[in-house]
Amino acid sequence: MIGQHEAAILPQPGGPLSLGTRPTPEPGPNEVLIEVKAVALNPCDHYQRDYGMPPVPIYPAVIGADTAGVVAKLGSNVTTVPGPGARVIALASSFYQNGSPDHGSFQKYTLAPSEAVIPLPDNLSFEEGAVFPLAFFTALTAWTTIGIPLDTKYTPADKQAVLIWGASSSVGSLSVQSARSLGFTVYATASPKHHDLVRKLGAHAVFDYKASDVVSQIVRAVEKDGVKLHTAHCVVDGALQPALDILKETKGDAHAKVAHSPILPEGHPTLDNTLIIFNFPSTDETTRSKHINQVFNRWLKTGLQSGEIIPSPNIQIEGGGLGGVHAALDKLKAGVSGTKIVVPI
Repeated sequence: MIGQHEAAILPQPGGPLSLGTRPTPEPGPNEVLIEVKAVALNPCDHYQRDYGMPPVPIYPAVIGADTAGVVAKLGSNVTTVPGPGARVIALASSFYQNGSPDHGSFQKYTLAPSEAVIPLPDNLSFEEGAVFPLAFFTALTAWTTIGIPLDTKYTPADKQAVLIWGASSSVGSLSVQSARSLGFTVYATASPKHHDLVRKLGAHAVFDYKASDVVSQIVRAVEKDGVKLHTAHCVVDGALQPALDILKETKGDAHAKVAHSPILPEGHPTLDNTLIIFNFPSTDETTRSKHINQVFNRWLKTGLQSGEIIPSPNIQIEGGGLGGVHAALDKLKAGVSGTKIVVPI
């Protein structure tokens, strides 16, 4: 399938993205070539565009990760993905491919490793499917980063609770859903306008993160419910200090664990007998591939089929196709709340 396709290309550090054409690649033995129908946007996309971070080793670059589309061609070794024409969701990022511009999602045809490609259920649109890949991967990687295996199944008798600070964000909302599936009692923070959404996704109790007494509110709720809270996921900046203030009161003598999804600032606050670790997958390629396979083929695939995992948070559709991605990234950069921006391609 040698041809050309349209792409939103990042020509140099700092952007802007500009519309151009690229040669359509052939999939490698373990890859899938996808005709992209919708992409979702993540904060790391505008960081890459504007600051070259996470690192962009090759320019002109194609960035983006969240993809929904149809299979155009399977690599020779691929047996786990349905054939051409099948609707799929994929994590199609150049980040783990040494910056290869054949792998970014902001183009009409992109490559993705087969372990990061799963069927898109018939009851979900391409726009709904596109919200999952990077946010779901990040949400589940938080658990393994702090030593919680993805096959964990706590029962109510275990009384295990978790704090998710920033629960109405894209990563936070999927963190709530996955925590519920692991068997945690979920305490979450969000703006009041998003409390109903966060509860619907599986939170036991939701608190206004701006309330002056939010720490004592959560501590009281944990004590009243008689659960053990020594695990937290800080999804957003500014969450670490209040999360540690809560854990200090609830962890007792237990070793506490905090996954921190934003980059940890130098000199960040700490707490005795508490692991605080940046949420990042293994740098070992084999270990990471196995993890991606577990996240997508076991968790997301089965969760979508059973209806246990649903698209979240709210979806905001922006027009303009690939030519509209640059302006849509500006909207994301300006700030959204409880919302995932999706661009149909």
